Amino acid sequence: MTDEVLISRDGNIGRIRLNRPKAIHALTPAMCEAIIAALLNWRSDGSIAAVTIDHAEGRGFCAGGDIALIANSAKSDCVEAEHFFFTEYRMNHLLFVYEKPIMAFIDGITMGGGVGISLPARYRVATERTLFAMPETGIGLFPDVGGGWFLPRLPGRIGAWLATTGGRIDGADCKAIGIATHYIPSEILKDVKTKIIADPAAVESLLNNAGTSPPPSKLEGLRADIDRLFAYDRYEDILAALKADGSEWAEKQLSVLATKSPQTIKVALRQLATGANLADFTDNMRMEYRLACHVIRRPDFIEGVRAVIVDKDNSPKWVPSTPEAVTDALVDSLFSALPADKEWSPLPELTPALGA
Repeated sequence: MTDEVLISRDGNIGRIRLNRPKAIHALTPAMCEAIIAALLNWRSDGSIAAVTIDHAEGRGFCAGGDIALIANSAKSDCVEAEHFFFTEYRMNHLLFVYEKPIMAFIDGITMGGGVGISLPARYRVATERTLFAMPETGIGLFPDVGGGWFLPRLPGRIGAWLATTGGRIDGADCKAIGIATHYIPSEILKDVKTKIIADPAAVESLLNNAGTSPPPSKLEGLRADIDRLFAYDRYEDILAALKADGSEWAEKQLSVLATKSPQTIKVALRQLATGANLADFTDNMRMEYRLACHVIRRPDFIEGVRAVIVDKDNSPKWVPSTPEAVTDALVDSLFSALPADKEWSPLPELTPALGA
């Protein structure tokens, strides 16, 4: 176990509190393993009625996964990185099929891995401090941890816009598009959690009563442009639509997209188009694990981490450097199956729930 995630029981509530404040609670393999162990334990414990996930101290809910670990592993044999993805995706799947209600309090920065541990929850509480994003295309990765399932199921083409641009949205936006089920002021979260612990059977009514109307969603005002200009699964078609539009907003999107890995934007668009047609979250996670194993072996991931996180020069040299040079054959190869003994699988304890 690890003190980077605090596991406790408070009355009939199982509590998971991320506790790595200096890294904005970015997930490590040990944290994922601790969360899995707790959830499996509580799954068969009749005294646990519901589970809460939040963060203990510091700003942000969860900024993602341990990118340094993944990048260092990708520079060598990729074994640690693959273990991390395998374990993290098992955790994501467990959260998705979990029989007991889970509440995720996405108070503050919620990106990457933080999205993966909150979107599967039955109740997702945003606040005025929520900052939500899937910024992976900026480091040559892709919107994983279930992004292939959740993003295409958002209204219109918001998922495609979030996945390709790494666009950041706030708590009001999250509530407007269904990422959050509730919007509650951060100043009363402690009181709300205390009431939930006292009366777990009343979780939904307590959240409903505490919820307030968020400010107007800025994202809602962009919906028509997003749905029209990001209407395509082919990257070149999105770029052509933005160029033809010529508005200030369209020009800004072009500037943002120009900083992203062309390879991983094409991967993300294919991922979302594929995920939209899957009937089983298990199949989505298997697809994403294949992608993870292939993508970390491509040059864009290590280069993206160098440019954005290590050197911070924000001048990555992508290979291939243009969308046109990213061939269908290359993208196909990144979706290809792994050897049978390397494929991702859910936790063995969940075998009866595979169809969930």
